[in-house]
Amino acid sequence: MARYRFDAIGTKWDVEFDLEGSADGDALMERMHERIAAFDKHYSRFRADSLVSEMAARAGTFEMPDDAQPMLDLYFDLNRKTLGAFTPLIGQALSDAGYDADYSLVERAMHAPPPLRSVISYEHPALMLAQPLLLDFGAAGKGYLVDIVALMLKDAGAIRAVVDAGGDIASFGSEIKIALEDPADASQAIGTAHIQNQSICGSAGNRRAWGRFTHILDPRTLESPEGIKAVWVVAETAMLADALTTCLYFVPPATLLRDYRFEYLVLRPDGSVEASPRFPAELFAR
Repeated sequence: MARYRFDAIGTKWDVEFDLEGSADGDALMERMHERIAAFDKHYSRFRADSLVSEMAARAGTFEMPDDAQPMLDLYFDLNRKTLGAFTPLIGQALSDAGYDADYSLVERAMHAPPPLRSVISYEHPALMLAQPLLLDFGAAGKGYLVDIVALMLKDAGAIRAVVDAGGDIASFGSEIKIALEDPADASQAIGTAHIQNQSICGSAGNRRAWGRFTHILDPRTLESPEGIKAVWVVAETAMLADALTTCLYFVPPATLLRDYRFEYLVLRPDGSVEASPRFPAELFAR
């Protein structure tokens, strides 16, 4: 089992895989790094040379990359299902809260983002902005990139693989066990999850918190939710699992289960948990 650890898109990656035959793992990793870099240059709001930064500077029509459609389709659908709570327009509010390109962590005057469809229209590959907008794809983009990397491994002949980007995990070929980090103590776990040919993502405010904010921001109130300490979601893809961990801070699971297949676990501030019946985890006594 080859294993590679590296930093990219602001987080730590741990990639493990078994390749059939004489395939060159190092050459594959070089292509993987190029793919991650291309994704970052398109979608990062922390890079001055990114497509997202260009959108923040001017209105107009932009030709989106070939890989944009699955992610943008998901954003528009979940924006509708969460009544606007899940939105790529949160980028400016996050920046004004202090989670900006310089990581200033200094709050400035904040404004609620407009309704998504009032300022953006999309028919792939054309994305049309009625005004300059700072978009943020962090709620689904990292999971989507994990899926892209996992598919690269599968296409290269990997028979087993685990792709972990800061806790957004995709795996195929064998069952893996994952610790569910306790947000009150990152050195401890509240339990372990078991997945096979699935993805799991978690979201908690403990690792990116400053002042009165975390990286999870409600666009309707411009406040970080306080009723949930952490969320985990198991789904077929990491992109969906990643996106739903954010959505569950704003809407009840039943709202999303009407249209999406997933399992979930929600940890409350008092230590209580709410989990779907088939969430594949063993929780430790608390």
